[in-house]
Amino acid sequence: MSKVGASGAGSGPTAAAAAAAAQKQRSLLQRVDTDISNIVDNFSLLINVARVNDPPVRNSQEAFQMEMRASRMVQATDSLLKLVSELKQTAIFSGFGSLNENVDRRIEVFERQAESSDRLLERIGEQAAASLKELETHYYSSVVRTHRTE
Repeated sequence: MSKVGASGAGSGPTAAAAAAAAQKQRSLLQRVDTDISNIVDNFSLLINVARVNDPPVRNSQEAFQMEMRASRMVQATDSLLKLVSELKQTAIFSGFGSLNENVDRRIEVFERQAESSDRLLERIGEQAAASLKELETHYYSSVVRTHRTE
């Protein structure tokens, strides 16, 4: 019944990998929040600056601010796209790695079970052979058999 402890859950590399994954998830969520808030803030500032005013100097200043805000929105959106790409790569590569680890663990468990089954079958075979030999000895030395042959 010690199979549960054999997987090593809660200690060693598995716990370290889980902690690293949790830390990475927190940093990715923080990046998403930052990028989305940048997009929303710059969009609202872009809308505020887009008002039409009479003085031409002020319109050129507003045009510059609009370009700057639009540029910042593009940068934040680009950052989000890079984050999505990174998440896809992480899901693909870490998924295969954990899948391979799981397969290797299952193979080890099945090999141990196969060895245990082989030992059990060998012991059963030896016991059956010993019992059969004992039964043969009793049969050939029994009174019933000796009276039939006479």
